[in-house]
Amino acid sequence: MERALIFVRGRVQGVGFRWWTRARALELGLVGHARNLPDGRVEVNAQGDRAALDALIGLLQEDPSTTSRPGRVDGITTQWHEPREGLAGFLER
Repeated sequence: MERALIFVRGRVQGVGFRWWTRARALELGLVGHARNLPDGRVEVNAQGDRAALDALIGLLQEDPSTTSRPGRVDGITTQWHEPREGLAGFLER
């Protein structure tokens, strides 16, 4: 079990990006959230199996997207952290 804090840059607000991220995370069995940041980025806080996290990161940065990802991703930054207790589901914030 690991936790990734992923910051996504590009045209990712107001295009359904958080909804799409939530759907992919749930398919991969991850918990956490996706939320808009004031500077235009989206923060994805995802926790689960390392292989599932790597798969989500791959989908977030895939260009061109093979899964109809909305918007445009210019880049991502990932920080790895210790898992948190009590997380359930995957929310859009």
